[in-house]
This record gives sequence, structure tokens and C-alpha cells, in this order.
Amino acid sequence: MLIDSHCHLDRLKAAPDQQTLELILANAKARGVDYMLCVNVRQQGFESMRDKVAAFEQVFLSSGVHPLDVKDGLDVEQIRRFAMDPKVVAIGETGLDYFYADETKALQQQCFEQQITLAVEVNKPLIVHTRDAREDTINMLKAGQADKVGGVLHCFTENWEMAKAAIDLGFYISVSGIVTFKNAGELRTVIRKVPKERLLVETDSPYLAPIPHRGQENQPAYVRDVAEFVAELRGERYEELAEYTSENFFNLFKDAARLIGR
Repeated sequence: MLIDSHCHLDRLKAAPDQQTLELILANAKARGVDYMLCVNVRQQGFESMRDKVAAFEQVFLSSGVHPLDVKDGLDVEQIRRFAMDPKVVAIGETGLDYFYADETKALQQQCFEQQITLAVEVNKPLIVHTRDAREDTINMLKAGQADKVGGVLHCFTENWEMAKAAIDLGFYISVSGIVTFKNAGELRTVIRKVPKERLLVETDSPYLAPIPHRGQENQPAYVRDVAEFVAELRGERYEELAEYTSENFFNLFKDAARLIGR
């Protein structure tokens, strides 16, 4: 078993209808990808995302708003209602992104704080996006007592110090196709150090297709390429990495485990 712990199926240009999406998910299954987590990023995008993947039992969902999509703030009660959907296993993705939107720091922080609080209230783990905001991200997770529910720093690109701080809070580190890029030497050093019980793999599709698919639209099947690369990087067998990252996924996203009777 292999799991794509973070993707955006509703944003795949190659899947404008359900029939095409069925083919994309069948391709993932053929490469050993049994489950995937389809992650919400926009306040008003949840229902269309949910409806698009409703027929697929192998797809879990999240409810939340990305730091680059916070705009005028959040309707927290609406996110809470969406989070009550049986297939929603996490809150997010939320977080801080000072690389693309440094001028909205205060609003991002407000919305991140609200979603951390919500996650603790509904007892669901957090999916965290963080870029150029290392200190603030960790400090806000600590202040919000995010360790009560845990979560994941997805598509990780930061340093070992941040990874270690997140792991100490009970968080997981998820690695995407970026690790296969030529300029990802520092990231590869970090990923070698992450304890196996705290590692996840993802695509973040339709973005960031790994080598050898650079330039193509990313899709869940390509998490196999990420996993194979990471296994070789860490000196592990692919089968071993697939097994423990899948176990990690269900340890973190306990509602997903319950949905499939684990």
C-alpha cells in the first residue's frame, strides 16, 4: 500500500469530468496508490471539491483555507460545518506564507490561529503550509496547543531545525516531488534525518511533478516516484517505506483509519 497524503484532485486540468478522474485514480491504483487525501484550500471551494470526488471511497478530504486564499478573513463556522462531513479527516491546509504574501502577515496569522483553535475543538489534525515563516509557524502551533491534535508540515522545504521543532510537537513531515529536483540538496539532507515514524509522502498534485515527470501536470500515481526516490535516498527498500508511511498516515488521520475499518 502507498498513500498520497496531500493532493488537489479538484484542480487537475486533466480531469474535467468524473470519467477522466476515474482513469487518473485507476492509474494511481495500478501503481500501488490505494488512498489519497484531497485537500481544501478555498473557503468556497469545499463543496465542489467534495462533490467531484464523492464517488471514490479511496479519497479522504480536509476542510480549511490556505494562507494565500484568506483574502478578507474566514467564516470559521462554515469550515466547522464542512469539517463534520464524515470524509473530512483534517483541518487545512492552513498556515503561513511570507514568501508570496509578506504584506498579509497579520491576516494570515489571524486565520491560522482560528484554524488551529478549530482543529483542537473538533479533534482533527492540522495540515500546515509554511514558507519563509519558520519561527512564527512553530510559535503559533505551540501557543494554540496544536500538539493536542498533531498534524503535518506538508510539502516540506525548510531546514532541519524546523523539522525537529515540529516533530517535537508531535507533527509529521511530508515530502513531495521537490526532493527529486536538482537544487534540493539541503532538503534531501533533512529528509534523511526524519525518523521513519514521522515521515509521509505526497504529490501536492497538480503541482510539483517529480522527476521524471517534470513539466507535466502532477497526479497521485506519481507519489510512487517520490516514494522510490526517498527510499533510495534513505537507504531503505521501497516496500518498507511504503508500509511505514502508510501506517503513519493512519496513525495521524485516525478518522481515515476508522472509515476503512482499520
